[in-house]
Amino acid sequence: MRYKLKQERLKAKLTQEELSKRVGIARPSYTNIELGYKDPSFKVAVRIKQVLNYQDDDIFLEKIVHERNKKAV
Repeated sequence: MRYKLKQERLKAKLTQEELSKRVGIARPSYTNIELGYKDPSFKVAVRIKQVLNYQDDDIFLEKIVHERNKKAV
């Protein structure tokens, strides 16, 4: 699961349905992105970041990567 992506969506108080509509993709497509089953196109990735008002580049990383990065700091 893409931990940061889900975290940011919940922080923005958006459902998967709401976020997918704002991005312009189907909810099942967004769900697959959030679960890590599918990688978004560049265009979709940019739109997701814009909708979530997220500036960093780590939003599509898996949870395990975030945990490793925390330990490295």
